Amino acid sequence: MRALAPCAQLHVVTMNPVNSSLAAMTIALAAALAALCAPALAHDRGAAARKADTEQADPPKPKLDRTGRRRVGEASFYGRRFHGRTMANGEPMDPQGDNAASKTLPLGTRARVTNLENGRSAVVTIEDRGPYVPGRIIDVSPATAERLGIEREEGVAPVAVTPIELPEP
Repeated sequence: MRALAPCAQLHVVTMNPVNSSLAAMTIALAAALAALCAPALAHDRGAAARKADTEQADPPKPKLDRTGRRRVGEASFYGRRFHGRTMANGEPMDPQGDNAASKTLPLGTRARVTNLENGRSAVVTIEDRGPYVPGRIIDVSPATAERLGIEREEGVAPVAVTPIELPEP
């Protein structure tokens, strides 16, 4: 008898009336093994997907800072693509408003932002989360950026952010 592929051999066994009970047992065993292996294989795919998700996951969110301490870093301003988009507080971003974004100040905080290059300042309300660029501590509206003297070409300026009024927790 010449060698057959495994599937063909199973076919030959199932077609032989003498071995029909052996074929039925083989098929039942194969089905049982498949049923037992399927959850383990699915679990392994899930674990791999979870591992990939954690490797690409965002860094943990910073804790809210209610200390009222002054912060120094870079300010940037919202680009045109954010105009009218919903902010973290649920309101649309108003490019002419006093809205700003901070990762650590609670929403609703009123803060004074001072441009450390020219001394100009403006009061803003934290209504959104961000910026998500290292070194930047606040995003301000284009109108506030203009009041602060942040040049469009530069897009950023060193600032001090001093909370004036923190919302109740």
